[in-house]
Amino acid sequence: MRVGIESINFYGGPAVISARSIFEGRGLDLSRFDNLMMDRKSVGVACEDAVTGGVNAAKPIIDALSEEDKNRIELVITASESGVDFGKSLSTYIHDYLGLSRHCRLFELKQACYGGTAGLHMAACFIASGASPGAKALVIATDVARAAAKSTYGEPTQAVGAVAMLISANPEILELDFGATGHYSYEVMDTCRPLPEIETGNPDLSLLSYLDCLENAYKNYKEKVDGVHFQETFDFLAFHTPFGGMVKGAHRKLIHEELKLRGAVVQQDFDKRVAPSLTYGMQVGNVYSAALYLSLCSLIDQADIADYRRVGLFSYGSGCSSEFYSGVITPESVRKLSTMNIQAGLDSRYELSFEEYDDILDQNVEWLFGIRDKKVDFSAFSRVYDHFFKGKGYLVLTEVDDFHRKYAWS
Repeated sequence: MRVGIESINFYGGPAVISARSIFEGRGLDLSRFDNLMMDRKSVGVACEDAVTGGVNAAKPIIDALSEEDKNRIELVITASESGVDFGKSLSTYIHDYLGLSRHCRLFELKQACYGGTAGLHMAACFIASGASPGAKALVIATDVARAAAKSTYGEPTQAVGAVAMLISANPEILELDFGATGHYSYEVMDTCRPLPEIETGNPDLSLLSYLDCLENAYKNYKEKVDGVHFQETFDFLAFHTPFGGMVKGAHRKLIHEELKLRGAVVQQDFDKRVAPSLTYGMQVGNVYSAALYLSLCSLIDQADIADYRRVGLFSYGSGCSSEFYSGVITPESVRKLSTMNIQAGLDSRYELSFEEYDDILDQNVEWLFGIRDKKVDFSAFSRVYDHFFKGKGYLVLTEVDDFHRKYAWS
């Protein structure tokens, strides 16, 4: 049975700032800037949370469905490390504002940046089981870096964004090589969010864990799939992307170990098979559970895909859990994704000065987890709202009333 991603879309937030201006504004060492491979990062405002991001990513997909197909969505999974309640799932709000059928399973899962992949494979297994022939599943990976770690080298990468994926037996975006997947996971304290206002960890340990998981998840993939060759089997590669420089180092390490290649040929391979997946990430930053799927969108929109092409995908979530799997993209993938106009959405973001950016970070801290009663003061970020939201029909948070979050269309 064919199964995979039928539709996909990315929502990249309302505002953006130059990554270099953060380096300069915080007095960070500019000699380290080029290693990030970051141009700009998306910034959220107080009327946004993981719910609005997820709905705004999913709505164009849902709006394009017939009423019959919309009613065949029988599973909604949200993946996030930016939840708004210890018990109530983000998916309940998202399901409601998308107007989906009540004959539907709703739940949320969490495993740092791996969550989106966990949701994808869980949904794919449901479809492939044939338990409900013709059913579809909606998987939404949505995250918000509310309290950026000011004056650290992580700050220029910590972003906001969401990916929505419709999973079905009509995989027009990505057909999974079902069962062709390798896993590698263990407990490690590399990064964490122990408090709403803190995102912390050991960046060196996180890099080492990422590389360790890539190597061993790929080895596990090879154990399950006969005749795999790192360069010949995969026409393209898309990795979880906290920042482009991390992916470049990971590609270099794996190609050294697998093929013993060195020098210019490694850069050529990176430019051909990996670089197209980084274009959007360099304009957005780290979107956590959505990061791998932003890379997939970038690859489909940027690469030359004239025929069937196999993609090797690597997903990593701190803590840690990882997976290397594969699937096939086609010219139909390009046509289907082009209707979402992801680049146009990124180009429409409001360009922040460093002073505006710093002020918005302070405003966002007022909207951390646990608010009982509070109304959004839209005047505090009116320039962003008027530029990006006003009259555009995006979902925005308006207030929290006795812990109940309330939303409206802009």
